[in-house]
Amino acid sequence: MHAYEKHVFVCVHRRPPGHPKGCCAEKGSEEIRDLFKAELRKRGLLGRMRPNAAGCLDACAEGPAVVVYPDGVWYRVQTAEHVREIVEGHLVGGEPVERLRLRPSPSSD
Repeated sequence: MHAYEKHVFVCVHRRPPGHPKGCCAEKGSEEIRDLFKAELRKRGLLGRMRPNAAGCLDACAEGPAVVVYPDGVWYRVQTAEHVREIVEGHLVGGEPVERLRLRPSPSSD
């Protein structure tokens, strides 16, 4: 079994069209996951850190939702620049990117 330093969970959950909460997949989260993978590969970190597709993280209304473990830091990631900033600042530099942090509230869904 391989132990990773960090896991980057990217919600790729899909809800039916028109759902009031929306869904992260509809907001481009599958591409966001691919961007994390490409950035980590480019920096030689793919074996040490792993981007994972995740089911619903219960923050689709705010998404695309991403959570970095074991740190437990949640992000709203909308662009390639956001991905690069998180990889550089948090995954490489060890400091969460405060301006992109998401603090999801619990829901009943």
